[in-house]
Amino acid sequence: MMKVKGLVSALALTIGFSTAVAAETSIGVVVKIGGIPWFNAMEDGIERRAKELGVEAEMIGPVSADPSLQVQAIEDLIAKGVDVIGVVPNDEAALEPVLKKARDAGIIVISHEGPGLENVDWNFELASAEGFGEAHAKLLSDKTPDGGKYAVYVGSLTVPLHNAWADAAIAWMEENRPDIEIVGDRYGVAENVDDSRSTALDLIAANPDLRGFLAFGSQGPIGAGRAVEERRKTGEIHVMGPFSPGQGRKMIHAGVLAGGFMWNPAQAGEVFVTLGDMLADGEKIEAGMNVPGLGVIDPDFEQRDIITDNLLEINKNTVDELADKGL
Repeated sequence: MMKVKGLVSALALTIGFSTAVAAETSIGVVVKIGGIPWFNAMEDGIERRAKELGVEAEMIGPVSADPSLQVQAIEDLIAKGVDVIGVVPNDEAALEPVLKKARDAGIIVISHEGPGLENVDWNFELASAEGFGEAHAKLLSDKTPDGGKYAVYVGSLTVPLHNAWADAAIAWMEENRPDIEIVGDRYGVAENVDDSRSTALDLIAANPDLRGFLAFGSQGPIGAGRAVEERRKTGEIHVMGPFSPGQGRKMIHAGVLAGGFMWNPAQAGEVFVTLGDMLADGEKIEAGMNVPGLGVIDPDFEQRDIITDNLLEINKNTVDELADKGL
């Protein structure tokens, strides 16, 4: 869809003619939660790419990871009449009705970390769910040669991609390291540092043979790492997962965080704007096309997924460079 508005300038009226000018594309991106480093970096990417393309784009970050706040933010964007809505979902099921409402209103919908969403034009990922989960499981396996127990964090039990990562990691561990036992199933705390820390303290106290945390959600490794530091378990309990390098740099160098994998959230922000502007201008997504930020793509047209492999490893050798880039 492309919106075109007839605009008549004061100058045109003065000299006796009018002119039609195409209105710039308007894009609103609703993320899981505002004010944390991961989504601050995404906002930078959105703003930078919007300036490059000459479009209007903003990020809306709710004050908590409450799905109802995302619904309200999307309702507000529908009322504003934006051309494109982007979303990083906390709860796919909760968003389906409002995303359908957006599409019924002629608004293009793009998701990221929402592979199960139905009411979208396209969903994009910078890493496959299976590859991302397994990469972290292999890191945990390397760090725990003598077995023991491990815990799994996700942002919440309804965040689709976090749970897909967890599924892949747990399946790999069950097949390859049955000597490492999972504690419980998974804990939906990894979008909050304090909740991640307090949960980790409880798990450490209850499980003397706990040897690792797989924390999927950018605040999970930080919170679990703080608990490990407090209990003086550095080197004994290994914490890994995706996190902001700038936020976790000191913990990596101190050995509190074993490392992890990520993609560039600023890059994801840029892709929201790039895809949004393309689709608003009527461009069709095609196999083999080169999309800035994604590279050459091979879309799944049936599921409307664009999945690429843009993983970055976070470790002592890479964390400073990544942090210095503002990540």
